[in-house]
Amino acid sequence: MKAVQYREIGKGPEVVEIEEPHAGPGQVRLKVTAAGLCHSDWFVMDLPEVQYTYGLPLTLGHEGAGIVDELGEGVEGVKIGAAYAIYGPWGCGRCHACAQGAENYCPYAAEMGITPPGLGSPGAMAEYVIVDDPRHLAPLGDLDPVETVSLTDAGLTPYHAIVSAKEKLYPGATAVVIGVGGLGHVGVQILRAITQATVIAVDLGEDKLALAREVGAHHTVNSNEHAAERIRELTDGLGATAVFDFVGVQPTIDLARAVAGIDSFIHIVGIGGGIMPAGFFSTPMGAAVRAPYWGTRSELIEVLDLARSGAVGVHVERYGFDGAVEAYAKLHKGQVRGRAVVVP
Repeated sequence: MKAVQYREIGKGPEVVEIEEPHAGPGQVRLKVTAAGLCHSDWFVMDLPEVQYTYGLPLTLGHEGAGIVDELGEGVEGVKIGAAYAIYGPWGCGRCHACAQGAENYCPYAAEMGITPPGLGSPGAMAEYVIVDDPRHLAPLGDLDPVETVSLTDAGLTPYHAIVSAKEKLYPGATAVVIGVGGLGHVGVQILRAITQATVIAVDLGEDKLALAREVGAHHTVNSNEHAAERIRELTDGLGATAVFDFVGVQPTIDLARAVAGIDSFIHIVGIGGGIMPAGFFSTPMGAAVRAPYWGTRSELIEVLDLARSGAVGVHVERYGFDGAVEAYAKLHKGQVRGRAVVVP
């Protein structure tokens, strides 16, 4: 079968032919209908050899959807031919966090060698993918898999970050979204769908700011040297009640700190490697800084329900397998508007 793999340190993704996998005991095989590209893929592929721990070759794709076509021994509750999205942050399934569906915060997964698809385990950027347990499948129903697959990360991650800050998103509050890319443009929609906060979207590119306005941002601000001043003006000098940084590089983290108000939440979602000092004389009084990761299984179901209602959607660029390398190159250069999806 065809697959998109990372095979050599520093070389980037390749389209290759590999053997079809088969479902073992307790596992489910999906015939892939869509797989999303993510900046996290490039984070992994840009790591130097001394820091790379994901194994080679690595089939990419931690955003996946497909049709069940093979069940392993002992699997129940899943039907051949049914459509599902894959919940990616796999945990042990037995600890306190996993019992709540918060496998994204499982403290035992790493030591047990449990890794997400596309981030250690073979991912969905292939004709078939193995899901380790049926609990990691969320029913798609009649949702279009290509339009929906990115919600498994680009929707779930901002949803988790926003729900975790819900107490700061009351009517009259102001939420700043930094970075209106794959996650940020969905984050704007989620904020509009489940809160009454005023949304200020920040980005460098006018095309990204135009997308932010299309999906519901009340205000857009160019991320230049005047950005903090402009955001302070829009908040009557008080600063934002909640800031969501979907980039995470040092300049955006510095901006997040500069525009956060007293007793605010600052959620650093992007994995750009920046660091925020926190404490007295560094962050505003009462401000809480957090780095949320992915989301829970129940939150994925909620995100898919938001998509069914029409409240949330993903701007998608479609590619076949033969265009996957080109799509990754565009993603690396910041040229993807919304989310890129490979369709087998």
